[in-house]
Amino acid sequence: MNKKTAIVVGAGLGGMSAAIRLSGDGYDVKVIEKNSNIGGKLNRREGKGFTFDTGPSILTMPWVLEQLFASVHRRLEDYITVERVEPQWRTFFEDGTQLDVTSDLPNMLEEMSKVTNRPNRKLTDFLSYSQDMYELCMKSFYKYSIQDLKDLKKHHKLNELMQMDPMSTVAKSTHKQFNNPYLEQLFNYFVMYVGSNPYSAPAILNQLVYVQLGLGIHYVKGGMYKIAEGMGQLMKELRVDVQLNTPVQRLVVENDRVTGVETEGGTLHEADIVVSNLEAIPAYRKLAPKTSKVKKETKSLEKKFDPTVSGLVLLLGTDRKFDHLKHHNFLFSEDPEKEFKQIFEEGKPADDPTIYIGISARSDDTQAPEGKDNLFVLTHVPPMTGKKQKPVDWDAYREVVLDKLERMGIEGLRDSIEFEYRFTPEDLEALYGPNGGSIYGIAADKKSNGGFKIPSKSQVFEGLYFVGGSTHPGGGVPMVTLSGQLTADLIKEHESEPVPQS
Repeated sequence: MNKKTAIVVGAGLGGMSAAIRLSGDGYDVKVIEKNSNIGGKLNRREGKGFTFDTGPSILTMPWVLEQLFASVHRRLEDYITVERVEPQWRTFFEDGTQLDVTSDLPNMLEEMSKVTNRPNRKLTDFLSYSQDMYELCMKSFYKYSIQDLKDLKKHHKLNELMQMDPMSTVAKSTHKQFNNPYLEQLFNYFVMYVGSNPYSAPAILNQLVYVQLGLGIHYVKGGMYKIAEGMGQLMKELRVDVQLNTPVQRLVVENDRVTGVETEGGTLHEADIVVSNLEAIPAYRKLAPKTSKVKKETKSLEKKFDPTVSGLVLLLGTDRKFDHLKHHNFLFSEDPEKEFKQIFEEGKPADDPTIYIGISARSDDTQAPEGKDNLFVLTHVPPMTGKKQKPVDWDAYREVVLDKLERMGIEGLRDSIEFEYRFTPEDLEALYGPNGGSIYGIAADKKSNGGFKIPSKSQVFEGLYFVGGSTHPGGGVPMVTLSGQLTADLIKEHESEPVPQS
């Protein structure tokens, strides 16, 4: 008896995670990727002795990767080496204030004392609040493919739903807890792990504070791209067929069921199920038949689910080390409310943006030549949604970014650059296909979608499923990796015919 077959469109972390799980569940799996390498936005670029992770640079919740590898009887540590990073962040404010974020509670309290006289109770209360939310999500959000409030109610009683602080946004709850502009700005920014606006994202996302301070943040020795290479090695061992440089042109549909895909080269690949790692909205726009049903679904999704922020990424190799910078650094805007309003409501890059700088060479000296730094500079900007946005002059905005960095203490940065590469929202969309060049998939918005994502099972076609940042549980390395696992569970539930084992 033949195995059931699955095609995964796209070899991002969500797609590879789904492929690994489906293979473990007995499917004969084929992954079809348009680019020349696996990993999606988790990628790598090298030049003049510098190595850069071009996408995710912080790993949280490594248990998600451990769980994936364990599902096919492997140990994560046999494939990659995960190390904790301390201090977790070094943060800089416009007035010269500097705070280090650490999971060491006494040290964190000492750092907070720079900006408040009574940090002890406030931090412990907030961490307890954040941990409670995380543990509630471990019962549902991180265990099942949740589509909406109705699904959530299956796993929680009313008192637990109320513990999720449903009437608040991220920013409202941090203000209530701290009433301190420095600490509010700091803790509000944790929601940028999923690319959302703290002034409109539901308060449940404050669990990300516990995810970081309680569980720690991590780096993968040799660079974050080692995660993709580890998954690639595992897929090879599982005999998953990975086809690179093969763009998919369309979904093949028969009687409202997806039965395979056709590549741009004209090759037809048939399968019992298709999993799209291309986000749902672009998949319906570009790959699905142009039927009224598809158009209606696409329009409905566009109305409810806005893309997260995109980014201007500068990869800078410098001829010197900036010793006051740590592995992860955030240089905050002076007026965060104005910054988020410009990005999320006005649809334009902020006049004074918050800037992230990752220097993996701080934890791994193989990433830059001796005495030099590899700066991954990320500035969040609006996605390209077509809402009457003016084209952005990225050369001019690069100058805004460099001006701010030099003003806030990275003196001589311009003169030190000996290698540079740039990614814009247009580049991200062209390379990886996300809606508007979004980095993290779907923005969590309390009013428009309640923090829920696009359903992982297609509402239009049977046999079509989605993984990645636009689906549950959202964006970021652990979330998209978990999406592949939870979607595999969903497939097991809905494709009920037993899958013959080899």
